[in-house]
Parts: sequence; structure tokens; C-alpha cells
Amino acid sequence: MQPIKPIKLGANKSSINEKLSSAEMGKLWATYMGNSMSKCILSYYLQHVEDNDIKSLLENALSLCKEFIQTTTEIFQKENFPIPKGFGPEDVNLGAPRLFEDEFYVHYLKYIAKAGLSIYTIAVPIVFRKDVNEFFTHCLHSTISLMEQIKEILMNKGYMIKPPIIPVPERVDFVQNDFLNGFFGHVRPLHALEIAHFYDNIENNVTSKALIMAFAQVVKDEKIRELFERGRDGTAKNVEQYMKMLLKENLPTPTFIDDLVTDSTFSPFSDKLMLYHKMDMFTMKIRAFGNSLAVNGRHDIGALYTKSFMKVGVFVENAAEIMIEKGWMEQPPYAIDRKKLASN
Repeated sequence: MQPIKPIKLGANKSSINEKLSSAEMGKLWATYMGNSMSKCILSYYLQHVEDNDIKSLLENALSLCKEFIQTTTEIFQKENFPIPKGFGPEDVNLGAPRLFEDEFYVHYLKYIAKAGLSIYTIAVPIVFRKDVNEFFTHCLHSTISLMEQIKEILMNKGYMIKPPIIPVPERVDFVQNDFLNGFFGHVRPLHALEIAHFYDNIENNVTSKALIMAFAQVVKDEKIRELFERGRDGTAKNVEQYMKMLLKENLPTPTFIDDLVTDSTFSPFSDKLMLYHKMDMFTMKIRAFGNSLAVNGRHDIGALYTKSFMKVGVFVENAAEIMIEKGWMEQPPYAIDRKKLASN
């Protein structure tokens, strides 16, 4: 498996006096935080991986994390921007026993690669400074290359099924009055975009469930454990509901991967890292549900995603409250507080 080549940024900005915009600051900050966390996790995975193909994949992913951290650090230093604390050696125990089987690592990489793509695809249209734009374009292309390697291993090793096959339309057609029906009257079959998003949400959430189950198994703080257990049970219920929608149409679905978590109760990660990770990934679910709602037409599907959206929102809020309570939540760059200035 070929390593993904690093980028060498041009030294020049678009203008010698050009400052970082709010979008550039925010996306660079998020990129640093996410990749400092992933560096810890992937370094631990590499301590136990046995399959050589999966080991190469993990090494490629870790190399990208290190490169992205280095580049964001260099840009921050040029601007005298304080380097975020993020996550480091204190947040990972590389000597901890194996918590996951090798196959899990591939599903996990697809899970976090999707999260990375969501950051980079939004960044590219809204960043303008030449060096930052080059960096995020590189991040996007590199993560796409990594995703191709992930998919190749998933398929070659039989770890996943492709999205369901449906018939090619015989002609161009237009919807009827029952298109939006979901609870009453004639309910039409799922259309291709609805199927695609159910498949994607199931795929994301079976990995999310296995990960949060593992975290609940090893976390030290009891309050965080209870939150993880609620998140695990809520995720399982959501997955079952999405699977039911596909099974009613006699369509195949991805399956749970809980069996890829070992029985270890020795934590390889700090409670801070695990809580941040699940808060961040549940936040990504909110975006996924929004995308799913945007292409949906049936009332019952809209209600299902809205309910999921609300449950996930409660989890994220509870996680944020614990992060703040423990002094773990770093503050992103923010605008000037004009009201506070006026009161001084």
C-alpha cells in the first residue's frame, strides 16, 4: 500500500499583511484538535495490529495526522496564534491491552475519515489565504486517497457489503400526491437517496456503538460511564430503527460489529480523550441527520430523523457540561465581546 505524499506549502500568503479570517482560524483549530486526538488513538492501535494490510493503512492514517498537526502548527506560529493543547502522550497508554480486533480498525478509519472530509469540504470554499487554501485542498485530496485505501481493504477482506441494489428506472417520471405519505394512505417505496442515507447512518452508527461500548467498558469516571451507556443504548435503538426501514423493503443492511471489541477493562485512553471523541462524533451525527432530512420526502422518515436529532443533541449537551465542569473543554477562537468592552 503506497504512502500518501505530504504537501510542501508555498511560503507566500495572498498578501504580505493578510491575517487569518475567522473561517481559517476555526477550521485550522478544529483540524489540530481532531488530528491530535487521532494521533493518540492510531498510535495505540498500531501496538496490537497483526494484519499487515491493516497495519499499512493505520500507518498511512497516522502519517497524515502528524503532517496535518505539523502544518497547522507552522501556520499558527507564523501568526503568533497560541497552539491548542489538544491531546498528547498523557492521554494514551500505549502499553494497554488490546481493546479491539484488527477488523475494527478499518471500520473506525472509515468513520473518522468521513468526519475529516466533512471539515475539509466545508473549509475549501470558505478559506481564501493561499497557504491555508493549499493546505485544506491537500487535506481533502489526501483523505479521499485514504478513503479509497480503506474501501479497498473493506471489500477485499469481506468486511462490508455495498449499498443495496435497486432497479434502473424504465423512464423519467414525476411524483404523485402520495409522495410525502409515511403514516397514512399509500406509502411509496424508499427512493435511492433515502436508501443511501439510511445505509450511511447505519454504517456510521454501528461503528459508533462499538466504540462507545468499548469506552463505557474502560472509562474510570462513573458519571461519564453512565453517559456512555445511555449513548450506547440510544445508538443501538437508532440503528435498529434504520435497519427496520431497509428490511421492510427487503433490502440488506450493514451489521453490528460489537464482537470486534475485546473483554479488556483496562483503559488505553484518558477519560478526557474518550469524552471529547464521543462528543465530537455525536456532533457529526447531527450534520448527518440534517443531510438525511434534506433529501427525504416521507413524513415517517422525517419524524424518525428529527427524533434521532433531538436525542443526539441531548447527549452532546450532557457531554459538553461534563467537559466544562472538569475544565477539559478548550475554547475555539471567538469574536470581540463588544458588550463587555462597553461596560468597562
